[in-house]
Amino acid sequence: MLPTLGDFRRDQLATAALFCFLGFQYATWASRLPALKSRFGMDETQLGLLLMICGVGAAVSFPLVAPLMRRLGSRGLAVWSALVLVSVLPALAAAGSYPLALAVVFVDGVAVGCLNVAMNARGAALEEHYGRGAMAQLHATFSGGAFGGALLASGTNAVTHSVTAHFAVAAALLLLLLAASRPRVLAESRDRAPGKQPAKDGKKRLGSLAGASRAALWLGCAMVFGTVTEGAMNDWSALYLTEETGASGRLAPLGIAFFSVMMVLARLLGDGWRSRWGDALLVRAGSVLAGTGLALALLTGGTWPALIGFACVGLGMATVTPCLYVAAAAEGPGALALVAAMGTTGLLAGPALIGFVAGATDLTVGMAVVAASAVLVAVCSRWVTWKDRTAGAESEAVPH
Repeated sequence: MLPTLGDFRRDQLATAALFCFLGFQYATWASRLPALKSRFGMDETQLGLLLMICGVGAAVSFPLVAPLMRRLGSRGLAVWSALVLVSVLPALAAAGSYPLALAVVFVDGVAVGCLNVAMNARGAALEEHYGRGAMAQLHATFSGGAFGGALLASGTNAVTHSVTAHFAVAAALLLLLLAASRPRVLAESRDRAPGKQPAKDGKKRLGSLAGASRAALWLGCAMVFGTVTEGAMNDWSALYLTEETGASGRLAPLGIAFFSVMMVLARLLGDGWRSRWGDALLVRAGSVLAGTGLALALLTGGTWPALIGFACVGLGMATVTPCLYVAAAAEGPGALALVAAMGTTGLLAGPALIGFVAGATDLTVGMAVVAASAVLVAVCSRWVTWKDRTAGAESEAVPH
C-alpha cells in the first residue's frame, strides 16, 4: 500500500514530538540558571564550567551512540535517552551541592547527545521514506519547544520561586510529549535501522574521529560553528542588550524573542526553500547573512540595531542545522552520530566559550566571535557533499 499524505503528516507529528521534547527540556533547566547560580553560590567562571560540562557530556556520547543504535535501534535509543532527560530535572532540583549539579548536568549532556542522533535519524528516514522535505519543520518544533519551556518557566516563577515545583510540572509535560511520539515514531518498520545501514565506503564507518571521511569532518566543523551561533543567541543576547547597549529590563528579553520568532518562521517555510533553491545555497547564504548582519549590528551599536542583527541570525541560521543533519545522514549512520555529537557539543559548550571570551575582554568581542562563527559555517560547507534537492542529483564541492 502506497503511503499517503495523511501517513506522512502523522509520522511527521510524532517525530516532531521528540524535537519539541528536547527543546523544552533544554530551555527548562537553562531558564533557571539564575536560581541555580544563587543556590550553589556560583560565580561566572563556575557557571561557565557548568555549561561546559554539559557540552563535555555531549562529546562523550559520540562513541556510545553507534553501539547503542545497533543494540536498541533509533526508537529504543530515543525512549531511553528521553527518560534519562526527564529524570535529570528532579535530580538537578534535589542536588545539594555544586559537584552534584556538575554530575547531573554531565549526564544531561550525554542523554542530549544520544537523543539528538536518534531523533535526527528518524527525521532523515522520514524524508527518505516519503520523498518529502520535513527536517526544517522538525527543527522548528525544537525552537517551539524551547519557547514553550521559557514560557512555562516565566509563568511558574510568577506563582512560586520553587525550582522543584517548576521541574515537576515540566517533567510531567515531557512525559506527555514522549507518549505523543509513540504511535508512529516507534514503529520500527518506518526506521531504516541506522545502526545496520551499510556505509557508502569503509571510510564512513565512523567509530572515531580518525576514521571519519573528509565530508563528515567538514560537516562536523560546520555544525559546531552553527550551533555555537544558535546557543550564544539564546544565552547571551539579553545580557548583551543590558550591558553593552543600555537596554531596559523590559527590552532585554526581546533579543531572544526577535531571534526565536524569525528562526521558527523561517524553519516553518524552510522545507519549501530547500526544494526550490537547494540545501547548499541555503546553508551558505544563510550563514553569511547571519554573520554579516550581526557584525554590522555590533559595529553600529545600540539596542535596535542589535535586535535587527539578532533577527538576521535567526533568519539566516534557521535552515542551516536541518540541512547539515540531512547531509550527515546521507554520509551514513556513523557520520550522523559524529555530526550530531559535535553539534550538541557546540550548542551546549559554545555559550560557555563566549562567556570566557567576554570575561577576558567584553561582551561585544564575545558576540563578534559569534558573528565569525556563523561565517565559518559557509567556509566549511564548501567541502561538503550536498544532494541537490532541486534536481535530485548529488554534487560535491571542489576546494578552491
